[in-house]
Order: sequence, then C-alpha cells, then structure tokens
Amino acid sequence: MKIIIVGGGMPIFDSVVHAFGTAGTGGFGIKSDSIASYSPYLQWVITIFMFLFAINFNLYYLILVGKFRAAFKSDELGFFIALVLFCVGTITVNIMPIYGNLSEALRLSAFQVSSIVSTTGYATADFNLWPGLSKALLLILMFVGGCAGSTGGGLKVVRVVILLKSIKKELTRLLHPRSVKPVMSEGKRLDDEVLSGVTSYFAVYTLCIMVVFVMLSFEPFGLETNFTASVACFNNIGPGLADVGPAASFAEYSAFSKIVLSFAMLLGRLEVFPLLLGLNPLIWKKSKSKTV
Repeated sequence: MKIIIVGGGMPIFDSVVHAFGTAGTGGFGIKSDSIASYSPYLQWVITIFMFLFAINFNLYYLILVGKFRAAFKSDELGFFIALVLFCVGTITVNIMPIYGNLSEALRLSAFQVSSIVSTTGYATADFNLWPGLSKALLLILMFVGGCAGSTGGGLKVVRVVILLKSIKKELTRLLHPRSVKPVMSEGKRLDDEVLSGVTSYFAVYTLCIMVVFVMLSFEPFGLETNFTASVACFNNIGPGLADVGPAASFAEYSAFSKIVLSFAMLLGRLEVFPLLLGLNPLIWKKSKSKTV
C-alpha cells in the first residue's frame, strides 16, 4: 500500500503514517481535514485498502493456499460485500444533489462507507451535513463493524449474520412449530451453545453502550451527539454525528466523560468480556489462591 500511495504523489512520511493507520484501521492522520486534501486517486486507494483490511484475514490465507472456492463461499464475506455495495449505492444517490456529479458523490460515499464499516475513522467530507438517510446508514455501519479476524472493531459481521439467521429460525419455528431447521454458518451447523454465546454477547454489548450513553447524558449536548459519541467510542470508529462529527472533536466533553469514553474504547476493543472479567473480584481471589 505504501508504494502505491507514494507513487500517487503522497509524501513518504505521510504514506507511512496512513499505511499504518489504514492497515490497523486506527485512522491516525496528520492533517486537520483527515484525507480530504489528498487527491481523488489517493482517496480511492485508501478506500480500497480500508475495505480489504475489514475482511477476515483467514480468507486471504485460503486464497494464498489456492482454496478459492472455500474463500468466496463465506457467508460473512457475501453479506459484508452486499452490505457495503448497498450502502455505497444508496448514499451515492442520496448525496448526489449536494455535489452535483456522480463521480464525486460515488468517491465520497465509497470512502466514508469503507472508513466507517472498517472502523478506521478517516474522513474526506463532513458527512454530518449529509441527508438523514445517509447518516442513518453510516450509523448502522458503526454498529456492524468489520469481519471477524480483521483489524476492524464493532459488533463484527459474523455475529450480525448469526443473529439474523437466529431470528429467521425463530420466526420459522413460530410459523411451523414442528419444523427442525438448524442455523448454518460457513456450511456448518451451529449448536445451541454458539447461538447462546452470540446472543449473550449482543445483550452485554447493547447494555454497555446504553450505560455509556446514560453517563454521557449529564453533558449539555443533544441526544444525537451523546448517543453517537457512545457508539463511535465503543466501536472504535472515531467520529460520530452532530457535535462529535468529522469536522468537530470530543474536546468539549468534561474530564469525567472523557474517562468514561476512554474506558468504552478499551471495553469495545477487547470485546467486552476480557475486561469485565479482569475487573471481577472473584478472578483476583482465584489468582491469589493459585499463587499461594
């Protein structure tokens, strides 16, 4: 990636920073406007690599060893590509009246969709000024995040797929009580323990975001600001909407709220359970008893 963007005219130092920021979906940049001041070519290159780094790395291994059919039959990959294409197409049509031409609208839409779904957090436009439909789709992508086994954060695509299949199974069972239709993922049947684990994680994930949101509600900001700040930090996105949009920052939050958001970022990055278990006094007692 570094060689490609250097060839596109980006300075060497800039290319190193943005190559690592894109590969790790960390979103660290060196300019106040993020990626907006770079050329359309460089924006497209970063868009493509943000998308690629949001895909499960196990699929790249399968491709490298020649198992192309197994890689491209992945339910998670198919859902991820379909979701990205749908959001890019819809947002492009939605924002085209603002920018006046298809190419610019497509470039900005593709960049922001890749940035948000990969949880990189780069920006080329103030999407806070986009229509409500575009912002709603970006908010949904904040929750979904990247694929399992990628550098992206969020709920993870595979969990979303399993949750949707579980809902479908439950609806089918209500309509046909005697039917027995297992939930399948990647060609394998998922047992009840796996389904229960995904459901439990989703419940704890939602609860944590709600707790962070309530704790931020003491701040003198609007609902949209506090909610998207909670979602953006917990899912390691970066920018949110309203007063924490891509053209703003979290600087106006109090020291207490910044500590809460910092903890939320750690909690989301570690996928909730490891950090919660580490804070459990029962774990400390067990570790002490083992050392004694």
